[in-house]
Amino acid sequence: MNEVKLDSFEQSIEDAAEQFVPLEGEEKERLEATLAEIKRNKNKSINIRISQYDLDRVKERSQREGVPYQTLISSIIHRYLEGTLVDEEAVLHAARLLKD
Repeated sequence: MNEVKLDSFEQSIEDAAEQFVPLEGEEKERLEATLAEIKRNKNKSINIRISQYDLDRVKERSQREGVPYQTLISSIIHRYLEGTLVDEEAVLHAARLLKD
């Protein structure tokens, strides 16, 4: 059987998956309550103007991730505001600098 060669980003995902521990108890209940609250509060609609180029890229990315493009945009905004939006290239660059 051929072994699949992972790049460094894929390997970091694989390593994290091996360390996965499911949430239980209060942590799980708190997360479920937060997600339920987010779903209940998705009732605002906005109009924005963005370039056609950016919209096309968002739509392409949403197809690759298997989510509607509006959901992806909403997720990006939410992660940005929570401070959890990560620039994958910047993280990989920083990791390379630390490694050297």
